Amino acid sequence: MAQISVHQPEVALSEPTLVEGLPGVGLVGKIAADHLIETFDMMHYATCHCEGLPEVAIYHENETALTGPVRLYADPGHDLLVLQSDVPVSPTAAEAFAGCLTGWIGEVDALPIYLSGRPTDPDDERATYGVATGEAASLLSAHDIDPPDERGSISGPTGALLYEAHRQDIDALGLIVEASAGFPDPAAATALIETAIAPITDLAVETESLLERAEEIRATRQQLAQRMQQSQEASSKAEPVGMYQ
Repeated sequence: MAQISVHQPEVALSEPTLVEGLPGVGLVGKIAADHLIETFDMMHYATCHCEGLPEVAIYHENETALTGPVRLYADPGHDLLVLQSDVPVSPTAAEAFAGCLTGWIGEVDALPIYLSGRPTDPDDERATYGVATGEAASLLSAHDIDPPDERGSISGPTGALLYEAHRQDIDALGLIVEASAGFPDPAAATALIETAIAPITDLAVETESLLERAEEIRATRQQLAQRMQQSQEASSKAEPVGMYQ
């Protein structure tokens, strides 16, 4: 049965913000999500048992306990939820997953922030853009986050989540950052955090370590990035579309 299993029901959250960290272009969402979980020492709050998600058991360094591949972490002090995924979500599962997660987001009255990379060959500057559904657009203008500079689409599970929010007319934010198409991109994840996630959530997030550990992060995430490249249809990404495409 599709559901979100909450392991810490005693944890109180009041209109939390949820940051999504599914693997995608440059692994920007995953890198940002992992950094938030580590920075705020967030607790494993819930596990996603949505239809179509891979039935795999995840083990962790220096731990004997197993977890599911798609999990939610919580920091009640900051009313923050972060979705962490160790696996890609396949296109065949994206619609069911989006419906499952969006239904739960509505139950907990959370504001979701969905993250996507726009494949490019970036220099030192990674531009960040924002889109929104419902009344969330006001948050973008309040924090000087520009809309995209060209027409495009957001595909993969992140696109499915944003489309589900649009269909249900609920508040949601989509953040798009220029990112390397072929490699994990800690610099792009840093840009997402500094220019959008931190100001929107009113969090002070240390990011120097992301850049200092850039080579280590690229090495440890390279295998997942290669799997994403081999299965591009499962990758969340933002990309321009031509007038007649």
